[in-house]
Amino acid sequence: QVQVVESGGGLVQAGESLRLSCTASRSLFALTAMGWYRQAPGKQRELVAEMTSGSVINYADSAKDRFTISRDNAKNTVYLQMNSLKPEDTAVYYCNAKDLVRVYWGQGTQVTVSS
Repeated sequence: QVQVVESGGGLVQAGESLRLSCTASRSLFALTAMGWYRQAPGKQRELVAEMTSGSVINYADSAKDRFTISRDNAKNTVYLQMNSLKPEDTAVYYCNAKDLVRVYWGQGTQVTVSS
């Protein structure tokens, strides 16, 4: 079992930045990947960015050039730096952690971008 806790959401204006944090209860080296997803009202949950244990990174097209995923192995934490935020980035952002058995989800953190 892995607990995943997100933090860092909030209300910002368009063009501003936020950094989300996701801390796992297990060493990142024991996980196959960690990722960020988001779900806007009335929409399906979608991938934002994912980093594998081998540091292979995958970004959604909407996140390329504006968002950056990174990790701090010593803190068991993955970050999502979000720059140039747009109103359409408004969503609940979820972090997940994967091991060889299952996927573990956090409770989510709200990001609201006002125009």
